[in-house]
Amino acid sequence: MEVVVARALGLGLVLGLWACGADGEHGNDHEHGDGGHEHENEDADHAHGDEVGGHEHGEEVSLGTVGIGEHSIELAQGLGGVEAGKECQLVVKLPWSDGGQTVVRAWIGGEDRTLSFVGKGVYAPSHDDYDIVVTAPEALGAGALWRFEIAKPDGTKLLGSVAPSRGE
Repeated sequence: MEVVVARALGLGLVLGLWACGADGEHGNDHEHGDGGHEHENEDADHAHGDEVGGHEHGEEVSLGTVGIGEHSIELAQGLGGVEAGKECQLVVKLPWSDGGQTVVRAWIGGEDRTLSFVGKGVYAPSHDDYDIVVTAPEALGAGALWRFEIAKPDGTKLLGSVAPSRGE
């Protein structure tokens, strides 16, 4: 019996290390809560117009500026138009610079995140902005919005939304 338990534990350890890489680092930050999925890209300093997380995204389309309190948040969309089940990118430019200390999350869908994949922004120092790549939900309604949450280092949270570009 002890041999079976030892083998099972050994197999679990091997599979865990394989999934995380030889150094034990996973490289991606996943949170599963509120029906969402959070994914942090490994490539934090990429050039816009090149690649995001290994995906070509081409030109970014401005989604305009959203006012939240006294803040004006600039938004752009990459990876083409938002379509059900397709990867989409939101670029968030904050009106302050803190070297990536702010946590920015985004998703496409409703405010409650139900059936949405939530992405965590990766700070790009070369542009002083945050890039978030998510997959649009399969049940993408016509009224679905880009939703975003900005958590400042002091704990203040800002919530906002903007209509996505559908690539039409």
